[in-house]
Amino acid sequence: MAECEEANLTETRLIVLTGGPGGGKTAVLEMAKRTLNEKTVILPESASIIFGGGFWRLPSLTARTAAQRAIYHVQREMETLVRQEYNWEIGLCDRGTLDGLAYWPCEEKAFWEMNGSSLEKEYSHYYAVIHMRTPTEINGYNHTNPLRIENAVQSKLIDDKIASIWKNHPRYVEVPSTKSFVEKADMALKFIKRFQTE
Repeated sequence: MAECEEANLTETRLIVLTGGPGGGKTAVLEMAKRTLNEKTVILPESASIIFGGGFWRLPSLTARTAAQRAIYHVQREMETLVRQEYNWEIGLCDRGTLDGLAYWPCEEKAFWEMNGSSLEKEYSHYYAVIHMRTPTEINGYNHTNPLRIENAVQSKLIDDKIASIWKNHPRYVEVPSTKSFVEKADMALKFIKRFQTE
């Protein structure tokens, strides 16, 4: 059987939109779709693909570890596909590979060993990181996403972990939680536009 030839990677600029559950990432990406040109593509959230497709979501250490392994590899393969399949200039990612560290149930060292990677290597995959901070219940946290299982307190803890993981990326920016989601979304969209055109 013939081996697959390795395709050349394009210089696609990957921009991560991240944040804890309920931060508004998916809604902002839906809004962004209206203004995107044919040179920009949106990569869907890997966790939604995994869990929405029937991957078992169990509380055991084995199950949680298996889920994060699957999420990481689906994310990385989608990024590789975008860089190999077409000549897209921009890929907007609904989360990045490092988001898995916020959900990782074991020691951090095991995460790097499992993926044969490092913080620096993961940072290098992404041009920029836009962090949409998770709102409190007062500022609009809700449970409308059927795949979301975290409450507001748990979501805030995850959001803080995400901040600590991504904060040293050279193009990391935060979009704070506001009373008005329209205001928050507008800030995020301005960051997306800025990083698209730099």
